[in-house]
Amino acid sequence: MNNSRSNNELAAFFNEKAEQYNDISFIKDDPISIPHRFTLMQDIEIAGFFAAILAWGNRTSIINSCNRLLTLMDNRPYQFIMDLKKHPPDTILALSSFVHRTFNGTDLLYLIDFLHYHYAIKGENSLETAFTKWFYPTDVDTENALNGFRHYVFSSEVFEDIPQRTKKHIAAPYKKSACKRLNMYLRWMVRADDKGVDFGLWKTIMPAQLVCPIDIHVSRVAKRFNVLNRKQTDWQAAIELTNYLKLLDANDPVKYDYALFGLGVIEKYC
Repeated sequence: MNNSRSNNELAAFFNEKAEQYNDISFIKDDPISIPHRFTLMQDIEIAGFFAAILAWGNRTSIINSCNRLLTLMDNRPYQFIMDLKKHPPDTILALSSFVHRTFNGTDLLYLIDFLHYHYAIKGENSLETAFTKWFYPTDVDTENALNGFRHYVFSSEVFEDIPQRTKKHIAAPYKKSACKRLNMYLRWMVRADDKGVDFGLWKTIMPAQLVCPIDIHVSRVAKRFNVLNRKQTDWQAAIELTNYLKLLDANDPVKYDYALFGLGVIEKYC
C-alpha cells in the first residue's frame, strides 16, 4: 500500500475505513458496548465515563472490568450514585476492592464521590455541565473543557482529602497529556450520526470542536500516512492530527478515529 497518496486519495481511503468501522458491528467488542447497555441518559453518561477511564489494555479485559463494576452498582449506575449515602458498609467494601490495572478501589471511590457531588449535591441533570462550565462556544477545540473538568474533579473547595494517586487517571491538556480516554468519551457523548455507535447526547460542544483520541496505535498509523510529524504522543500531537483531519472534514474530524483505530488495532497497519 502506497503511503505517499494525494490528499484526495487519502481522504477517500480514510472515508472508506471510517465507514467500515463506524458500524453497529463495532460495538460488541469495544468498551462503548458498556454504555450501550443503557437507555437512561445519566446511566449512559456514568457507564460511559467509567468505560472510558478504564479503557487501557486489552479490550476484552476492559469490558470484563466494566461489567464487574456495573454489577457492584446493581446495574443501575445513576440510581447507585444518587443513593450513595444509603449503601451498606459491605457494598462500599466491595467497591474498595475493585482493581483494573493501576486503577484501584481508592480511585473508584473518589470518582464515585465526585459523581455523587455532581448529580446529587449540586443537582446537575447531566455530566455534560462538568465539561462545559469552562467551555466557550468560540473555542476551536476542547482544551478548556478538559482542563476545567480536571480542576473540577479535584477541587479542594469541594473535596478535602484528594488521593494523589487518583489524579493520574484524569488527564488534561495543561498536563501535556494526549487525553486519549477523555477525548474518546467526548466523542461518544457528542458525535451524532445515523450509524448507531456514538450517542450524540450532548449538544453544547460541537463535533467540529472535538479532538481526535490518539494513542500509540493511532500515532503509528498517522505517521505511516505522513499526516503526523510530532514524535511525542501528547496534546500537541492530538491537535496536529486533528487539524489534518479537519482538512478532510471540518465539521466532523473525529469520525476518522474509526479509520485510524481500525487500521491500527484491528488491521495492525502500523
